[in-house]
Amino acid sequence: MSENLLDIRDAVVRYGAAEAVRGVSLSVPDGRVVALLGANGAGKSSLLKAVSGLVPLREGTVIFAGRDLGRVPGYRRARMGIAHVPEGRRIFGELSVTENLLIGGYGRPKNEVAEQLEAIFKRFPVLYERRRQMGGSLSGGEQQLLAIGRALMSRPRLLLLDEPSLGLSPVAVEQVYQMIKQVHQEGVGILLVEQNANLALAVASHVYVLRTGKVVLSGETAQVQSQKELLKAYLGSRVEQAAGPAD
Repeated sequence: MSENLLDIRDAVVRYGAAEAVRGVSLSVPDGRVVALLGANGAGKSSLLKAVSGLVPLREGTVIFAGRDLGRVPGYRRARMGIAHVPEGRRIFGELSVTENLLIGGYGRPKNEVAEQLEAIFKRFPVLYERRRQMGGSLSGGEQQLLAIGRALMSRPRLLLLDEPSLGLSPVAVEQVYQMIKQVHQEGVGILLVEQNANLALAVASHVYVLRTGKVVLSGETAQVQSQKELLKAYLGSRVEQAAGPAD
């Protein structure tokens, strides 16, 4: 039996005639952080959507915790333990912080929801302080914490994070990545899409680089990180030496 929490094999995602993901295979070991890097349009977000069930796979398989998800709708994948934080946060601006969080626990027993809500407020004191505010009134960093908190309300085994640093101030980015490290240390597997390679390399144990829908570079973080010229060629920016991945 595979030790991986997630196995993607030969995945193909199409939008009409356009092929966004072209035969991608990757794995997320249980409790590990795996980074998915690439320039805009590389297919990263499409792959996450295929895992969570927001878009269909045209070819290939997605296996989560030993189960083929081919016939499993998105809402059931969420109940199985897959939580997706999309690019742009997508919180409900007209709802309060508490209401946004409660949506993340929809379908779970009331006592579990209450316990998890309390745990989220302890993890994110700023969300407790803002619990009655409308989501749209929060800063960008606070909204990102809210989006991640909402995902954690379902007590996921796998967290899909799409560009969590996008548009945030340096202080907010540091807060978000501290949280990512904490969630990882609690045993949650994370598939992290990130354009900022240095941030991703600092927390991930494994890295995959996509280009035009295909994996062009992969391996353990130290191996990939040593190939700076390739990273520069594929990502279009200089990659600095980053701190080692979280244990």
